[in-house]
Amino acid sequence: MSDRLPPLTALRAFEAAARHLSFAKAADELNVTPAALSFQIKSLEEHLGAPVFRRLNRAVELTEAGRTLSPGTSEGFARLTTAWRNTQRISDNTTLTVTAGPAFTAKWLAPRLYEFAQAHPEIDLRLTAGLRIMDFDRDEVDLAIRFGYGPDDGLHSTPLAREWVTPVMTPELAQKYDTPAKLANAPLIHDDSINFLHNPCDWPAWFRAIKIAADTSHGPRFSQADHAIDAALAGAGIVLARVTLAHKDILSGRLVAPFKTAISTTAQFRFLCPLGNETRPNIAAFRDWVLKQADPIKTVGRNRQLIAAADIPPPQ
Repeated sequence: MSDRLPPLTALRAFEAAARHLSFAKAADELNVTPAALSFQIKSLEEHLGAPVFRRLNRAVELTEAGRTLSPGTSEGFARLTTAWRNTQRISDNTTLTVTAGPAFTAKWLAPRLYEFAQAHPEIDLRLTAGLRIMDFDRDEVDLAIRFGYGPDDGLHSTPLAREWVTPVMTPELAQKYDTPAKLANAPLIHDDSINFLHNPCDWPAWFRAIKIAADTSHGPRFSQADHAIDAALAGAGIVLARVTLAHKDILSGRLVAPFKTAISTTAQFRFLCPLGNETRPNIAAFRDWVLKQADPIKTVGRNRQLIAAADIPPPQ
């Protein structure tokens, strides 16, 4: 028996018919007549030397040979489709598909989209908010912005800014809680989205860093950082906020970060794309723009006392 593959058109006809279990629906999908599709199936069966479908009155079902062939053809055409789309994206410098976490999208990207559009009217930006582990081929995205440690093996990775957390609140609450000691009795907002960090950057760690005993078990908890910051903007309490997400509100005066003590972490937002793709004009333009947008974070960090999370003593 020859290992030579049958014509691609015959395999394509089989894959569609096996998926639909209908010659008519497969023909409609492939934009051919049922007679033409039936001819391709017959050609494949002659090439194989065995039937792949059992023809019934008004339906078809796979034979044992058809059931064996079906998964491989489905996977093969799916991989071909993905490869083709990825190849198209490489030569397309007019669109850019970006994925980032919901908080980064809400607090960083969305408020600045107009600025990017003004600077790069030739690029059509498409955003997808999500946190799952990236597969650039499967997910059909050009670049990702993710928070964490890495490693980012096989990817081009550029950190956006040094990350640290500090108490953030409205100017009105800052007048009432004007010393670190008073925060022990303040309404605390908890951002649980960074509970995965190896060294905690939470309220208990911050109070240990300033050597003040406090009960931090109270207060609302949020699984998304942007929701925790929005609660602080509404005056609901004081949040231990990541500077990358809160700096725009701090610089505008909507929120204030009155205390010098901050906890730094080696986790950070990184700009990620497949290795080698960082030189593509649209990806390079977005990377340069994002890095420029991160520059104001340095202003917020002036005169801060940054304590590494790893250097904070564990709870007794």
